[in-house]
Amino acid sequence: MKYLSILISFLLSAVLHAQKYTPSDAQSEVKFNIKNFGINTGGSFKGLKGNISFDFSHPENSSFNVSVDANTVNTGVDMRDNHLRKEDYFNVEKYPVITIVSTKVQAVSGQEGSFIIFARVTIKGKTKDISFPFTAVSKDNGILFTGKFSINRRDFDVGGGTTVMSANVDVSLNVFAKKN
Repeated sequence: MKYLSILISFLLSAVLHAQKYTPSDAQSEVKFNIKNFGINTGGSFKGLKGNISFDFSHPENSSFNVSVDANTVNTGVDMRDNHLRKEDYFNVEKYPVITIVSTKVQAVSGQEGSFIIFARVTIKGKTKDISFPFTAVSKDNGILFTGKFSINRRDFDVGGGTTVMSANVDVSLNVFAKKN
């Protein structure tokens, strides 16, 4: 019974200390960059949604479950954007969202405001484990999360086997989340 009381106390403590946040699509940026024919080509996604629970002091109690609307892919060229929405690339009719769900968050030792997220990214129904460093800064009754990572587009069957486009895609995140 004593151990059960300790466990319940610990779980309540973890839940009470992590603050709940909602990402603000209007105040956030989800960008990507890839080489196509040897030229850097970039774009972005909108439609950011999800739930974030974050605790600066105990990041192990934190969690992220966020998504973007794949149909919002924007490279600044309508013809290319429409092509990217098709089956060979994002297949937005069948797979309308791209998600990132954390499995673990930890602090970077000796670097205040720096963390590492371990997460699962899902694109076109394929899920892969990733991890990347990010920073978190309190701002305007919320938190600004900033991070970068690279993924292999072929792991998600994006773009098929084309060799004129790099396999690696660099993603940068500037996500402002408002306190609930």
